[in-house]
Amino acid sequence: MTAAPDPKAPFGHHRRGTPRVVGVVHLAPLPGTARGGSAADLRSLLDAARHDAAAYAEGGADALIVENFGDVPFTRDRVGPFTVAAMTRAAIAVGDASGLPIGINVLRNDVLAAVAVAAAVGGRFVRANVYAGVAVTDQGLIEGRAEEVQALIRRLAAPIAVWADVDVKHAAALAPRPIGDLAEDAVERGLAAAVIVSGRATGQPADLAALAAVRAAVPETPLYVGSGASAATAADLLRHADGVIVGTAAKRDGVLANPVDPGRVRAIVRAAADVTPD
Repeated sequence: MTAAPDPKAPFGHHRRGTPRVVGVVHLAPLPGTARGGSAADLRSLLDAARHDAAAYAEGGADALIVENFGDVPFTRDRVGPFTVAAMTRAAIAVGDASGLPIGINVLRNDVLAAVAVAAAVGGRFVRANVYAGVAVTDQGLIEGRAEEVQALIRRLAAPIAVWADVDVKHAAALAPRPIGDLAEDAVERGLAAAVIVSGRATGQPADLAALAAVRAAVPETPLYVGSGASAATAADLLRHADGVIVGTAAKRDGVLANPVDPGRVRAIVRAAADVTPD
């Protein structure tokens, strides 16, 4: 496993010591959302999150992202107050069950809420699906708000890094540009600490040419593969990237709805070991 970075430094800000395998804890539909139950159902939801977190830790993952994946259809950029409260409780539960560094992703793109949750629970990073520019999504147009996010991090004096998706999945840039240019904007103008390249949808493989272009554009910035990584593909992907974010491939039988299987996590960790990025 990768050694933990300086707790006073933004997590993943430098390639040295970058977490290698980052697992996603997919939360079930939260109370108050379209498919969620009552507030009383939160207990069983937290139990499932603890189980997955412990399985990732057992398998050797380096860090975890807590994500409200079950809350479809997603709110565009402002989730409700109970979602923030529930995700805070979930992040605490995941951290306690795993002992791993925690990141927060509030879907679809409430990065300010993610920062607030991360700051409250000692989280180290947030994932921003749309951080710079404008994307056309199934929730409509989403605009990046890098300045607001960085200003909130500064006001809270919290060592929180922003991991920014570049040409995020389930979306298209409003004005298409080379992916390397998008990565440069996220890092140089948006102050992202890491960038993420994904396939077209959840579980779909990232394009190797896109990974290579982003690596060339921001060679000193940690680069993550945001979808499609598995034990079979991790070695090839990590020749271009510094780490992989895994969800579907870590689940029992590779089925997204199933619990995390520590054996599958262990296989991904083994495949990722000792691969040196180009």
